[in-house]
Order: sequence, then structure tokens, then C-alpha cells
Amino acid sequence: MYQPILRVRRVLPALCLPAFFLAGALGVAAPAEQAASPDSIRVSTAAYRVPDVKLVRQDGTTTSLEQEMNDGRPVVLNFIFTSCEAVCPLTTHILGEFQRKLGPESSQVHLMSISIDPEQDTPARLRDYAKRFGAGPGWNFYTGSVAASVAAQKAFNVFRGEKMDHTAVTLLRAAPGASWQRLDGFATPDDLIRQYHALVAAK
Repeated sequence: MYQPILRVRRVLPALCLPAFFLAGALGVAAPAEQAASPDSIRVSTAAYRVPDVKLVRQDGTTTSLEQEMNDGRPVVLNFIFTSCEAVCPLTTHILGEFQRKLGPESSQVHLMSISIDPEQDTPARLRDYAKRFGAGPGWNFYTGSVAASVAAQKAFNVFRGEKMDHTAVTLLRAAPGASWQRLDGFATPDDLIRQYHALVAAK
């Protein structure tokens, strides 16, 4: 199960500004709590145990979360729901830009987005959502039972009890068994690329 954050590595200054730029571009409002704290991006190292739960990919395939995450590729993970109008469009757009900026290197990374609203987010809705944000190969979206979604959220310490209370969190891991890097707040695509390259180089 979740173990407490081991060490805050650094704070990325003033990274909420790109989020508000993206908010304008996407026609959505950025969360008020992000506006109140310009230094709200925290980069931490944490240890998590991937739960052995079954989820359903956007292609309708039922799969094991543990197997999906432990296929040997680095993982970049976030939690979303398709009817979200603030946090999720921004974080999804950022992941899309991250994947695009990686170019051919993106084929080596497994991007994963898990729904925190599985009762509404069917595989078909997730497919439409992925298409809306230009998700390329190697980026999978997952739904499933409420119990499975909650177990995944709790395992990565993002469960807030109510979907409208969720916050922007991105998690990166270089390889199975390695520690996770946790980014709380809105990082830019270039920040994600730097963090990803540093993790892969250090593994």
C-alpha cells in the first residue's frame, strides 16, 4: 500500500502560469487553488505498491493494472475523468504535448490515464477523450469497477473521496521496482521531459 513521501526533492517555481495559458487555449477555467500558490509544484520521491486489480482499456480489453505497469517500459501516470472541465483537460493536454515533444522516443514510454469516474467513463467515452487530445500509440486510458478505480487511487495516494476534489498529480517511474517520482501541480511538458530523462538516465 502507499508509503509516505520519502523526500521532497525540489520545488519548481511559478509553473502555474503555463496552466493558465493552457486554460485559455482550451477554453476552460484553471482551478482557483492553483492561482493562490505560484510555487505549488512539488517534485517528490515516493514508494508505492501497484495493486493487483483489473481495469478495462479504451479498446475494451480487460487487463491487470500490475501487468500493464510492469511491462518493462517507463511509466507516466495520471488520473482523470472525461467530464472534468478544469484539472483534467489541462493535465491531459500537457501529457499530449509531452508525448508529442518526445517524438520517436515516445514509443519507449507507457503513458497511462486512469478514470476516477468509472461509472460514467465507458471505454467508448475514453476512446473519444483520447482522440480529442491526440493521444498517440503507447498512451492507454483505463476504466473498470468503482472498487478497482478506488483501489488504484488509494495505492497512489490520490484518492479524495469525491471526483470534484481531485488535484493535478503526475507520477513517473523509470522501471518496474523503481521508486516513483510524484509531481503535485501543473508541470509543463518540458518539465516532464526533463524529469523523465533524468529518471531514465539514473535507473
